[in-house]
Amino acid sequence: MLADAPLLAVIPVADIERAKRFYRDTLGLTLTRENGPDVGFSCGGTEFGMYETPYGGQAQHTLASWKVDDLDTEMAELRRRGVVFEEYDLPELKTLDGVAEADGMRAAWFKDTEGNILCVNEVRAA
Repeated sequence: MLADAPLLAVIPVADIERAKRFYRDTLGLTLTRENGPDVGFSCGGTEFGMYETPYGGQAQHTLASWKVDDLDTEMAELRRRGVVFEEYDLPELKTLDGVAEADGMRAAWFKDTEGNILCVNEVRAA
């Protein structure tokens, strides 16, 4: 039943105008839909939506992750655009200069203007 239906992720935001500017101008994503509270962006052949709610940015876990071919290049460009990467020193997750590495994967996390946790990750060939 749902196996053939496309999945649309939706990110909650506290300020839709501020979030639109961040996703469009800072992350460089294409705004594809804007119909009142219905806002959509495209990236990598997929689409996601966002909606305004006073609960936006309260999740303490990753809401979205982009698979990239070259994490270092992506991080350099995002930093140039003002993105600050999170540093973690937890028993299960430690970063160095924003990057965690494990089992052939490298990943870095940052927050959007709303406090949502986002990730860029690179999977290295074995």
